[in-house]
Amino acid sequence: MRTLRTLATALLVGAALFGSAPGALADSPSPSPSTGSDGEAPAPTEAGTSFRTATALRPDQRGTADASTGDYLYWVLPVDAGQRATVKAKVALPKSTRHGAATWQLDVYDGLRRRQSCQYGASTRTAAREAESVELSCTLRTVRAWAEPWANDPLPGSYYLRLTVTDLPKDDLGLPVHAEVGATVADMGGAHAVDGTLAAPLVPGASTASPEAEESTAPGKPAALGEPDGGWSSGGWSDRWLWTAAGGLLAALAGIAGYRMTGGSGRPSRVPPGA
Repeated sequence: MRTLRTLATALLVGAALFGSAPGALADSPSPSPSTGSDGEAPAPTEAGTSFRTATALRPDQRGTADASTGDYLYWVLPVDAGQRATVKAKVALPKSTRHGAATWQLDVYDGLRRRQSCQYGASTRTAAREAESVELSCTLRTVRAWAEPWANDPLPGSYYLRLTVTDLPKDDLGLPVHAEVGATVADMGGAHAVDGTLAAPLVPGASTASPEAEESTAPGKPAALGEPDGGWSSGGWSDRWLWTAAGGLLAALAGIAGYRMTGGSGRPSRVPPGA
């Protein structure tokens, strides 16, 4: 009897183990792809073909795109008041035999689609027939918070990057190329601040951002990727006010020091008797 009881207990335990195994396997979660610890959006791997379809690019982010020679490639990034943007592009040229030199150009347009001149850098370069790549750069003027209507000053808002070839042999059109672009933004401080500000930055709208950003944005509002980190500044406050206050304080201290050095009250000294 003891043997039968032991055998029956073993059978029950085995049935319980085998019966629960499929459920345990089914409840175990399947591995999911990593989304990254920082939670930032991945860098773009394609470019737009017009202003309306420009691919959103953030400062300090590198965008790439595979295209054909002769295509117009567009990216868009936000630049706020008091900032100076530097954009760079590198084009890996096809290794196949080309028929001659090619001239590449990097243009920058503001939110009104006005072409902005470069303060520094070479935005147009000619690559020799044997060259493997060509690099371009453009440093814009410091963005102003406000400007006169007749002025062509850079204003806060969206800035479009357009990369294309402007001159090459016709037989080289359509050859595959690989483009890389990036932008850095530096805060120039209150020395470039002006009185006044725009009612709204020059941002055309959510159509310039990626589809993922458009889904997470309310209708009628600019996409999140079209704004700098922390939103747009009002342009009313800058460190210029700190320098102004420091200058006033130094002037007051200089006045007090001069007062003490000249004798305090400033009254004429007494004439000794019998003089």
